[in-house]
Amino acid sequence: MENSMTSKSQSKAREHMKELERLQEKDPEFYQFLKDHDKELLEFNDEDIDEDDEIDMEDDDIDMENAEIPEDDEADASDLERVANKAENEDKSSKNVITTEMVDSWCNSIRENAKLGAIRSLMRAFRTACHYGDDEQDESSSKFNIMSSGVFNKIMLFVLSEMDGILRSLLKLPTSGGKKETINNLMGTKQWKDHNHLVKSYLGNALHILNQMTDMEMISFTLRRLRYSSIFLTAFPSLLRRYIKVALHFWGTGGGALPVVSFLFIRDLCIRLGSDCLDECFKGIYRAYVLNCQFVNAVKLQHIQFLGNCVIELLGVDLPIAYQHAFVFIRQLGMILREALNMRTKEAFRKVYEWKFINCLELWTGAVCAYGSEADFRPLAYPLTQIISGVARLVPTARYFPLRLRCARMLNRIAASTGTFIPVSLLLLDMLEMKELNKPPTGGAGKAVDLRSVLKVSKPTLKTRAFQEACVFSVVEELAEHLAQWSYSVAFLELSFIPAVRLRSFCKATKIERFRREMRQLIHNIQASSEFTNERRMRISFLPNDPAATTFLEDEKKSGASPLSQYVATLHQRAQQRNESLMGSSVLVGSRSSIFGNKMSEHDEEDDTVNEDGAAVFNSSWFPGSDSKYGH
Repeated sequence: MENSMTSKSQSKAREHMKELERLQEKDPEFYQFLKDHDKELLEFNDEDIDEDDEIDMEDDDIDMENAEIPEDDEADASDLERVANKAENEDKSSKNVITTEMVDSWCNSIRENAKLGAIRSLMRAFRTACHYGDDEQDESSSKFNIMSSGVFNKIMLFVLSEMDGILRSLLKLPTSGGKKETINNLMGTKQWKDHNHLVKSYLGNALHILNQMTDMEMISFTLRRLRYSSIFLTAFPSLLRRYIKVALHFWGTGGGALPVVSFLFIRDLCIRLGSDCLDECFKGIYRAYVLNCQFVNAVKLQHIQFLGNCVIELLGVDLPIAYQHAFVFIRQLGMILREALNMRTKEAFRKVYEWKFINCLELWTGAVCAYGSEADFRPLAYPLTQIISGVARLVPTARYFPLRLRCARMLNRIAASTGTFIPVSLLLLDMLEMKELNKPPTGGAGKAVDLRSVLKVSKPTLKTRAFQEACVFSVVEELAEHLAQWSYSVAFLELSFIPAVRLRSFCKATKIERFRREMRQLIHNIQASSEFTNERRMRISFLPNDPAATTFLEDEKKSGASPLSQYVATLHQRAQQRNESLMGSSVLVGSRSSIFGNKMSEHDEEDDTVNEDGAAVFNSSWFPGSDSKYGH
């Protein structure tokens, strides 16, 4: 009996020694760690085991033969067993704790020798860091545990800063850039089969931590670093869709520099991956824009303008595909307007006369103005113009003056960008002839009205002096803008005749002297521009339908030499001063009301982020799953 137990102990000892040898070959870094911290375990030999086993077996023979254990001793034995198990678990968990020395050792091994074992150990630690605090995480089955914020920050900073270069080196790719074809060609190689699990682990765990983060600066830094590795998402379509969804969320709701960083990430995906993500990005960013432009005030105006500029910029990545999406979305707006014209109900009107609908018109107006010269986008100008004109005339009452002015401004922009004549003057002159602007105000001076942030005004506001002045001055500005565009046309005399006649009628009808002065000044500039054009028209010999008519006064138009153009420049200065008095220059952006624009920090504006910026971001005690004072 004694000999058999001894042989079993010896066989176990030999197995244990073989396991230690395999560990040294498979994971030399971990073996070195055990050698530094638990030397006795590695110096284990079978002679010690044999001696201990012989002594234990002799004691067991003496104590256990024909012996009975009292009840109290049984209780003590169970307590001792629990204490022993607890101590064993604590000892096991302490061995799994990641220390700063371990992280430094891995990082140095990667930097100096690019050891694959160190990379794998670091990626396991990165996964633990990203999933720290997860309810479903089983810590007993995890190889590593994170115990301090310093270790967490060190792991996150090194992995986010260096892992892209490490993966590119393992896969033998260029140090930066690349297209989806590069990854498609790589997926059949041995390097990809050996190391693709590291790529997926890096991108998947980084996405998980992005969903857990609440600090805007941490999210911005993480997205900036992940942008360099966006090309790898070609191989993982499910991860790609999730990244697009997360980035669009941050773009629409983030504060500080996060909207800019998120948009650059999305744009980089579209450029590098092309058709793999274009459709999803175009639909997603338009949907996110609509969700974030449903309410407008003086504070949110610039943020909505920024979102619209981002959408327009993204459409320029692939205009043929963008045209297909733009056509569908503009058609949806046209169907909503047609329903309102046919139904003639308040509910149908409300779907048109709401900020969501108007901001979508503003968005596509900006897109047509940006790409109107391109053959892919120019056909959209006509249906969009028809929709805007229909919206302006849907409910022709004075309470919707601000909305009609926005529509006139959009039509002027389309006409200027496409070089197409749009009869905007009729829409503006109809507004001047409404009775609310032709009689003295009975509601007092009233508060200043910002026509850019409202679509409809109340009945008491209609009777105030401030509202009348804002409307008349805005009509003059838009009418002068429209006429100035065509003040270099051969037909300007005929084109400006009817507007000049109706403006004189308004001067006679209105009883407000300051409005008369404003109209007389506009009429004077229209007449001066007519003389300016006629003087040069007398010298030409070609017919109006001659192609040479398109180059008439081309040089003067570039220099803005006509009296109307110079008058419009002064009106723009006056409008800018009026807008600045209504709203301060600092604009709040996002749900956190973080300052955006000219007050963005310098390091947020930089695209290439250095490690010092990351160290400044990852220097807190924040952990995944922990509470933070910041929120999305």
